[in-house]
Amino acid sequence: MSLQRAPQSRVFLELVPWVDRDRENNLLSGGETLPGLRRPLSSAQAQTATREVHVSGTAEVSARPDRAHVAVRVSSTKEAAAEAKKSVCRRLDYITQSLQQQGVQSENVTVTKDFKRVENAYHMEAEVCITFTEFGQMQNICNFLVEKLDSSVVISQPQFYHTPGSVENLRRQACLVAVENAWRKAQEVCNFIGQTLGKPLLIKEEETKEWEGQVDDHQSSRLSSSLTVQQKIKSATIHAASKVFITFEVKGREKKKKTV
Repeated sequence: MSLQRAPQSRVFLELVPWVDRDRENNLLSGGETLPGLRRPLSSAQAQTATREVHVSGTAEVSARPDRAHVAVRVSSTKEAAAEAKKSVCRRLDYITQSLQQQGVQSENVTVTKDFKRVENAYHMEAEVCITFTEFGQMQNICNFLVEKLDSSVVISQPQFYHTPGSVENLRRQACLVAVENAWRKAQEVCNFIGQTLGKPLLIKEEETKEWEGQVDDHQSSRLSSSLTVQQKIKSATIHAASKVFITFEVKGREKKKKTV
């Protein structure tokens, strides 16, 4: 009686996702766990398991100040009160008219007056506070007033600053650019390994930072009165940095169907 020949067996190697139970279901008889012990998913679980790519992205953005403040002070001391007022008001009118002719809006100009008696004389002082949104216009007006008015008119150094809305926009921009950089990184990784990038599963901003000026500006800031306008703008520039962590789903590329 001849025996039937058993069919040849084939061995397949199947790679399936592994799950780290993190000390779950891997208890030894003594109650201790095996560190790093993992077990494979079943075939049904492997088919539904989500493949992921984890990437981080960073970004640093900056914004120059969008406002500048300049104060123009006019003063006069006379024995007669009327003379002190006349001297100040005459130059004050000239300043306000010049600002209007140069296109400065009235809502950006504030005028305050102070009148007092000093010993046997009368002293009057007026201050014109101007807010500029265009720094070139600011420089032209300040140069013009210095040229046209005498030494009794004092023009302060410009003070640059940011509106609250611009700072908040800078924070959002840093985060969005960091997310975009992370997405591009994940996209390139998937293209490199022949996969398709899916939807984001987790987006987390891990770190944010803000600072004003440059690191080497601290020493020069002590002598702010000696800085040029451009140096003042640079010193008042705000920088924001953001670091994000994103988990994306990874999908296999669909094979194109052959057309008959």
